[in-house]
Amino acid sequence: MGHPRVDAIAREAREAIAAAGSSAELEAIRVRFLGRGGALTQLLRSLGVLPAGERPSVGAAANEAKRELEALLETGLAEALETERRRLRARERQDLTLPGRRPPWGSLHPLSRVHDEIVSIFMGLGFSVVLGPEIESDYNNFEALNIPRDHPARDMQDTFYLSEDTLLRTHTSPVQIRAMQVQRPPVRIIVPGRVYRRDVPDMSHSPVFHQVEGLAVDRDISMADLKGTLELFAHEMFGPGSRIRFRPSFFPFTEPSAEVDVRCFICGGAGCRTCKQSGWLEILGSGMVHPQVLRNVGYDPEEVTGWAFGMGIERVAMLRYGIDDIRLFFENDLRFLRQFA
Repeated sequence: MGHPRVDAIAREAREAIAAAGSSAELEAIRVRFLGRGGALTQLLRSLGVLPAGERPSVGAAANEAKRELEALLETGLAEALETERRRLRARERQDLTLPGRRPPWGSLHPLSRVHDEIVSIFMGLGFSVVLGPEIESDYNNFEALNIPRDHPARDMQDTFYLSEDTLLRTHTSPVQIRAMQVQRPPVRIIVPGRVYRRDVPDMSHSPVFHQVEGLAVDRDISMADLKGTLELFAHEMFGPGSRIRFRPSFFPFTEPSAEVDVRCFICGGAGCRTCKQSGWLEILGSGMVHPQVLRNVGYDPEEVTGWAFGMGIERVAMLRYGIDDIRLFFENDLRFLRQFA
């Protein structure tokens, strides 16, 4: 037989279990009746104060009620958890009838595009790509290239010096020196890379920019070879109708030296804002390698000759894409970069 107090607690617990709607509610009921401070637990702990004649019947009834409630809670909890799992799966189920969401695709930076195209053109002509360190010696960056100590390019306003004899290279030409020091003619290389100058950033200047330089050294190399190579480059880069012209110039490491212009592909040479009404756009500097530069690397200028050129990748990209501010290349503005996706 039961006991009135035990029966009352068990009845209340059964009704609560039957009305529970979640696993959390069932856990609260377990704590309320069977936990350390629960009603049935407290009753069992109070057996010692009951008259001796009542203790066996109350204890037996309480233990029986405890086993019954534990079984009911276990069954109810299993059912509640399964119901909750089904509801969660229903909420998280993928609707396979919806179209997929394609993640955004990245694209090459415009400078990378132009760099790769320039390299591809010259590799197609048999040139090899050579790279070199961005921290250079004063000798390789200046002296070996026939730039004396009193040349304006040595001024601290133009060059980032790290010490008296080391600096951040101001052009990629020192890599040509390194290549010729370890390779005998014939030499046909291009040297792409990042360079540094102490320029104040504005629409046409940046303290960090990129160059591609080319060098060819062999017997009987002439200015005609240089002109033919650069004409082919212009046709590949700016279109088959492109024309170039050479203008006399001066560079310490070439003699004779020339600036090279390409006919404006915006106006076709008629004159426009891009070419400043001249019909031509300057793209690079070039010339025959100075005999002293050949001597500095152990070549005999009586036996071999060579030519070299250097162009700014940013300059070519600005002309190619009609960009009027070099700073756009370095600001990582997605509105600008998405135009090249």
